[in-house]
Amino acid sequence: MRLDDPLMWGFKGFPTMDAKLARWVLAAEDICFKNAILSYIFRLGKCIPITRGGGIYQAHMNEALEVLSGGGWLHAFPEGKVSQENAPIRRLKWGTASLIVRAPVTPIVLPIVHCGFEKVMPEKFFFGRRPLVPLCSKDIKIIIGEPIEFDLQSLKQTAKTVSRESSFPSLGWPNTTPDGLDEAAQKWLYINISDQIRTVMERLRNFGGTLKRFKA
Repeated sequence: MRLDDPLMWGFKGFPTMDAKLARWVLAAEDICFKNAILSYIFRLGKCIPITRGGGIYQAHMNEALEVLSGGGWLHAFPEGKVSQENAPIRRLKWGTASLIVRAPVTPIVLPIVHCGFEKVMPEKFFFGRRPLVPLCSKDIKIIIGEPIEFDLQSLKQTAKTVSRESSFPSLGWPNTTPDGLDEAAQKWLYINISDQIRTVMERLRNFGGTLKRFKA
């Protein structure tokens, strides 16, 4: 059970009944879409199913692209895995970067890092199991960084140059970008963009660790 996405948006303030202002989110198919009832509920919550291990060109990624094309707000977890350890952020999956590259209009990335949700639903609470209900009175910090805007035209030119000299093993990817980038150029772009986002997120994570608990 994950609580970060449904609960963290409380920091925005008074709720709105306008569904257009709510975020879309990429959600694990094997957790949130296990049966028809769950699928219906999570679809109402503007969740897009993502198959773990399905690759960055799986069918539902096209649905995420449609959201971005329409100017929608898409929430993604670029790590691709739940981690409750106080450790550096692991290498990011390439799915988020691929959406940034493939979107008709380059999205603005708003990096958000939270600390404390691991105390609300700790994975090893009682004999290695999570608690039956969320724990109360826990300190949660939500750190929002400055928006990140990528100069994709410049990055794509560099990617094309690098791809001529690269030796990336082929994964059989299609040339689906508007610029017709080959697989090596796509990989370079995804690695570069993912690393930039990860660097910012790690900086925010470290900053969150320096904050003291607020007391009214």
